[in-house]
Amino acid sequence: MRVHLAYGKTGLPIELDDSLNVTVVEPTFVPALADLEAAVRAALRKPIGSPPLGDIVRPGMRVGVVFSDITRPAPNPLLLTAVLEVLDAIPGVEITLFNALGTHRPNTEAELRGMFGNAIFDRRRIVQNNTFDPATQVRVGVTSKGHETWLNAELMACDLKVLTGFIEPHLFAGFSGGGKAIMPGMAGQRTVLGNHDAEMIGHPKAIWGVTQGNPIWEEVREVAGQAGRLFLLNVTLNRDKAVTGVFAGDLDQAHAAGCAFVKRSAMVAVPRPFDIVVTTNSGYPLDINLYQSVKGMRAADQIVRPGGAIIIATSCWDGIPEHGLYGKILRESRSPRELLDKICAPGFLEQDQWQAHIQALIQLKADIYVKSDGLTDDEIRSALLLPCRRIEDTVAELLAKCGRGASICVMPEGPQTIPFLV
Repeated sequence: MRVHLAYGKTGLPIELDDSLNVTVVEPTFVPALADLEAAVRAALRKPIGSPPLGDIVRPGMRVGVVFSDITRPAPNPLLLTAVLEVLDAIPGVEITLFNALGTHRPNTEAELRGMFGNAIFDRRRIVQNNTFDPATQVRVGVTSKGHETWLNAELMACDLKVLTGFIEPHLFAGFSGGGKAIMPGMAGQRTVLGNHDAEMIGHPKAIWGVTQGNPIWEEVREVAGQAGRLFLLNVTLNRDKAVTGVFAGDLDQAHAAGCAFVKRSAMVAVPRPFDIVVTTNSGYPLDINLYQSVKGMRAADQIVRPGGAIIIATSCWDGIPEHGLYGKILRESRSPRELLDKICAPGFLEQDQWQAHIQALIQLKADIYVKSDGLTDDEIRSALLLPCRRIEDTVAELLAKCGRGASICVMPEGPQTIPFLV
């Protein structure tokens, strides 16, 4: 059996013996929309639960257009071009583009040009959110969970915020898109830390595909509501990163429609857990680093048996990375149990602890092997994980331990597919 894994820009083919007990789990393929530009323009003219974007904006308004950073495969040129076309037709509108970095590193000029083209980069003012600089933020309130809300001050000075992005299942917020462009995208670090603390991350409903009752998603929505007037433009994508649906308008109604659309294609039921799960982080750009790759681990965790093994193929061309504390938190612990105990200790609160927290939870259930051309074996071990140089060899070693009849699941698209047990 030959399976092509989403890995980096080119993919990674693997060969597994046809005699093995292998199940391939992948999303239902949804074809791309035939005319993308027309579909986006139509969504802006006839949005869900909202007047058209052109009717909301008035001459002289300040409008902030929020876009996804380099770690997301959002079709920024398509979305920004359509939004700017509407805004430029209205006299005197002051437009600023905001890069919703959350706690990620700033994007380089080359990356920004590559993300949406020279024409937009050269003609527009671009602000990259700096979550770590309180001087760039303004306090706008406190959430019902007692967390202070700090948001980018320049964005808050805008009369209207247009939130662009795409919707996919998310490992602890339920789904991406929607209000996540505001929080964590344009939020201050103290707000992100509160939303991502151990109690919130450890909640049983902080998981793929769940919004209602999920404390993380509910607070994300609450923070977005504190940001003022919003207009949403989100899309859905297939495995080729092609646009399959456009959802524009009211934050709640448009996002809910997009989530329902994604859920029908991405959530896949399986009857029983597997001994071995081979997964990915959905390829470029999502497998940029090990931090992001916890998403692929979390997807596999849904269906691996206790005591089983997860093998993740992720290119990690940006390393562990070192611009946050994820790698540091891992290196300071000798085992997943020690890591989890430290994170859950009263008073512990550090940048990136949420990703380390989830990784530790998965590792207490299953061994995790990492196949990556961007990491050395020592780097993988420093992250408390096990190196895998060739997936077929690691599968063979695992079968030698648990027998050739062991059940194997392959998830070629990683967290683009969210399996669940029935």
